[in-house]
Amino acid sequence: MILIADSGATKTDWVFGDSVTGSQPIHTQGINPFHLTEQEIRLIISEQLVGQLPFSPENISHIFFYGAGCTPEKSAGIVRSLNDLFPSCHAIEVQSDLLGAARALCKNQKGIACILGTGSNSCLYDGEKILDNIPPLGYILGDEGSGACLGKRFISDCMKRQLPPELLEGLLAEFNLTPSLLLDRIYREPLANRFLAGFTPYIYKYRKNIQVHHFLIRCFDDFFKRNVYLYGKEWPVSFTGSVAWFFQEEINESAGKSGFTTSLYLKNPIQELARYHFKNI
Repeated sequence: MILIADSGATKTDWVFGDSVTGSQPIHTQGINPFHLTEQEIRLIISEQLVGQLPFSPENISHIFFYGAGCTPEKSAGIVRSLNDLFPSCHAIEVQSDLLGAARALCKNQKGIACILGTGSNSCLYDGEKILDNIPPLGYILGDEGSGACLGKRFISDCMKRQLPPELLEGLLAEFNLTPSLLLDRIYREPLANRFLAGFTPYIYKYRKNIQVHHFLIRCFDDFFKRNVYLYGKEWPVSFTGSVAWFFQEEINESAGKSGFTTSLYLKNPIQELARYHFKNI
């Protein structure tokens, strides 16, 4: 039986089973080794995952964990925790969420895999490993096309009168904010990226407004120009993440303008990761 995880900062999606049709989901708190100590990671896995399994941990033979912040330098604590809690496991693999996205989207084929969620990332994948990755750089220096970047640019355009004034008025009313409270929340409180990404449902609601539509196309044009263009245009481009899922129409329009062919969209990669691993185990 195998165990697969796709982890972000806020939640981790797990599936376990011996086949795609026989797999079952479990959800736990997010596990990001940049933000959690090894002790905290072990506690989450022990109490929230192992405690939910309907069988002994000894039944798990392989574990594949994909997560934000899972660099080679930071993954050791997760590996040790999994080894201790699943002592009969034959193999444990901890990799980045970007490789997880590539395996879910492209399987064993070459392609360009992209994540568009709170942040953004992308890579050129050869069917086994990542060949190239333009660094995302976070929402201040990069993260083009992400929820944080959409929120940041939308608020800026509204407040600088580049978008109709009623959009700013509606946003402030819907989120119970004033301009000064809005700026305080961005500049004085932690996790501004998540706060900014929280405005994407509002942007989505007005995406058919012609000026908002043009705004979205400019944002996704920047994503293709500053990231995907550098991988070349001969490979299909696939996406995972909530922003990609809800703004497929605008992404396809931007991709067509730039000469790219889009392929698969996934809101959540966990089930396709299960297909990949059950096929390749």
